[in-house]
Amino acid sequence: MPTNPHIVGVLLAAGRGVRFGGNKLLAPWRDDTVIAVATARHLIDALPDSVAVLRPGDEILASLLAAEGLRIVVNPNADDGMGGSLACGVAAVADAGGWVIALADMPAIRIETIAAVARALAAGAPLVAPVYRGQRGHPIGFARRFRQDLVSLRGDHGGRDILAEYGNELRQIDVSDPGVLYDVDRAADLVAAEH
Repeated sequence: MPTNPHIVGVLLAAGRGVRFGGNKLLAPWRDDTVIAVATARHLIDALPDSVAVLRPGDEILASLLAAEGLRIVVNPNADDGMGGSLACGVAAVADAGGWVIALADMPAIRIETIAAVARALAAGAPLVAPVYRGQRGHPIGFARRFRQDLVSLRGDHGGRDILAEYGNELRQIDVSDPGVLYDVDRAADLVAAEH
C-alpha cells in the first residue's frame, strides 16, 4: 500500500428509480437543488477527484454532475444492475489507491463522514464503512487490493459479496451521522426527510 494513496470517489447514479416512479435523482431536495447534486456536492467536497457513473442518455443528470466537477462515466450496461455500474466506475479510475463508493440517492451523508472513510482507507484499512447507532451504512471504502474483485462485479449486489467474504477486515467507523442510513427509494422518503 503506497503512502497517502490517491482515494477516488465513485458516485453510482445509473439506476432507473423504478420504486420512486421516475428519475428520483432529479427530484427536488433541500436548498433548491436535486438529490443527485446534493449527494455529489458532499462527495466532491470530501474527495475532489470523483467520478459519476450514469446510464446512457441521461444528459440532464450528466450536465448537472459535470457542472459540480465530477467526471462522467457512462455505463452502457446500466440495466444489468449496481454491480456492473460499480465495476464501470472503478475501471474508469483503475490507478486509484482506493475508492469510496457513494450512492446518488443518499443526499444526507455529511462531508466529514465521507472524509473519515477516505482517511481510513488512506491509512491502510482494506475495507471501511460508517456505523450509526450500531447499523452499518454508506459510503463504503475499498482499498486497491480489491480492484480485480470490483471490476469483475455484475448483477445487483454491488460490493455486498466482497464485504461478506472479507468482513473480518472491515474497519467500522462510529459516526453521529444518521444520513449514512437514509436513502431515497420512494417519493414518501422525501416527505419523511422534511420532518
